[in-house]
Amino acid sequence: QVRLVESGGGLVQAGGSLRLSCAASGRTFSRYSMAWFRQTPGKEREFVAAIRWSGGSTYYADSVKGRATISRENAENTVYLQMNSLKPDDTAVYYCAAASYVPDTMLELATQRVYPYWGQGTQVTVSS
Repeated sequence: QVRLVESGGGLVQAGGSLRLSCAASGRTFSRYSMAWFRQTPGKEREFVAAIRWSGGSTYYADSVKGRATISRENAENTVYLQMNSLKPDDTAVYYCAAASYVPDTMLELATQRVYPYWGQGTQVTVSS
């Protein structure tokens, strides 16, 4: 069982930056692939970024590519999402997800059904 707790959300002006954190419980964090998704009211939850448990390969949605960096610190059981050049369209609740899953391709990590563990989310609001 893995428990995930997100933090770092808040209100930021367009063009600003935020770093989201996701603290995970469990002794085998290093064996979990991790991802960030986001959701706005009335819309489907969408993929943002993922990092593979083995090798640390990363994968990003086109909407954040070049502006977001996902990273992990296994010693601290924490995954991060650094978001720069934020836009009002980035406003959403951001969720952390975890899966003890070894994908054949990174694209698989962009799929919600891969992840059995989810955090409660942290709100990010970008003002124009």
